[in-house]
Parts: sequence; C-alpha cells; structure tokens
Amino acid sequence: MQILAFDTSTEYLSVALWQDGVVSARDVYALQSHSAQILPLIQELTQQQDCPLSSLDAIAFGAGPGSFTGLRIACGVAQGLAFANDLPVLPIGTLHAMAQQSEKSKVLACLDARMGEIYLAAYARDAQGLAQEILAPVLCHAEQAPELAGVDWVAVGTGWQVYQEALRIRYAGQLSDPSVADAPILFPSAAVIAQLAVVSFAQGGAIAPELASPLYVRNKVALKMSERANK
Repeated sequence: MQILAFDTSTEYLSVALWQDGVVSARDVYALQSHSAQILPLIQELTQQQDCPLSSLDAIAFGAGPGSFTGLRIACGVAQGLAFANDLPVLPIGTLHAMAQQSEKSKVLACLDARMGEIYLAAYARDAQGLAQEILAPVLCHAEQAPELAGVDWVAVGTGWQVYQEALRIRYAGQLSDPSVADAPILFPSAAVIAQLAVVSFAQGGAIAPELASPLYVRNKVALKMSERANK
C-alpha cells in the first residue's frame, strides 16, 4: 500500500508518503506560498523514497474545514495528480486528523474560522485507537457551540486560544483542563492524514478524482459591507 497525502488548510504545508506502514513526511511553515511549494515538495519526497506517482494506490488530501484557498489548492492538486496517474483520491477531514494526532480518548478539535467564528468537531477513540466522529464539523460562534454529553473532553486547535473564555464557559465542567490555556496548537499532519486514508481505503472510501471536493462548512468567504457594519 502506497499513499501520498498532503494538507494545505492552515499556514503549514504538510506532505507525507505512506509505504506499507512506513511514513516519510515533510512539514513546512508556508504562510501563503502553498501553491508554489507543494509540487516541488511532493517531487522531492517521492524521488527520495523512490516512489513514482504511477506506483501509488491513491492520493489523500486534507479536505477541510480550513482556509478556503488552502482547501482549493489541496483538492486541485489531488485531482490533477490523480487524473494524470489514473488514481483514486481520499478526502480526509482536517479536524479528524487533528483528533487522531492528539492521541487522546475524547477530543474537541477547534480551528479559528475568522469572522468571529470557529470550526468545531468532536471525536472519541475506539478500541483500535482510531478517532471516531461524535459531532460532525460545524461552523458557529464560540458561545453557541453545540452541546456535548460527558466529561474529560480534551481541547486541541487554534480556536481554543482565540476563544478561550467563551468556550470555557460553554463547556464548563466537561473539559479535562478547564482553563484550556494549554490546548495544543496542532495543524493537520499529512502523516496522520495518510494513516486515516489507509483505513478509509480499506473501507471503500476511495473516490474518482472528479468527485472530490473541499469541505468548506462555511458557504461565504467574506462579509458584505452592510454585514460588517452590524458586527
């Protein structure tokens, strides 16, 4: 099994190659240069590991939520490489990857969505150690975050730093660290996306490249002038 995985949903560019359980990865703080760096990084990684794209079983990408531009870059590159090499693609959720990466039993993954909002999803680890979705990714204001049952939820992601007070109040008594001040600032790792992609592939989750699309969650990228005035 050989899978190329990458993510461009945050300021980081993450690329990984899964080869029968052995993972090689490159993570770069790219800011806004993802489109310029991603193909050279993929070429460098595959050449170093002697893995031509034509030998892959599939291509996985961080589907979202995240930066609109970043999601389009990842999806577009995945589609282009898949079409050129007759491969299927595996869209993997970015919050899912963060929850899996955290290695915690119960995770509230949260990204700053800008415009006063957050992307939030909840996951619980199963007996095989895989993060399973409890709450699908939503877009909301921190003070209106969905209710969750149970306690000992672990906070991860940038949203917890930006909206710490509102989220602490919203989930009072349910967090393993009520202050959430030390919530890990994770970015979706391509190495973890590759791990989840292998599971998805085995479960029949691979799709034709023309069917791949970003998971935006938000349908609008900017506010109208009138909406800004009312914020």
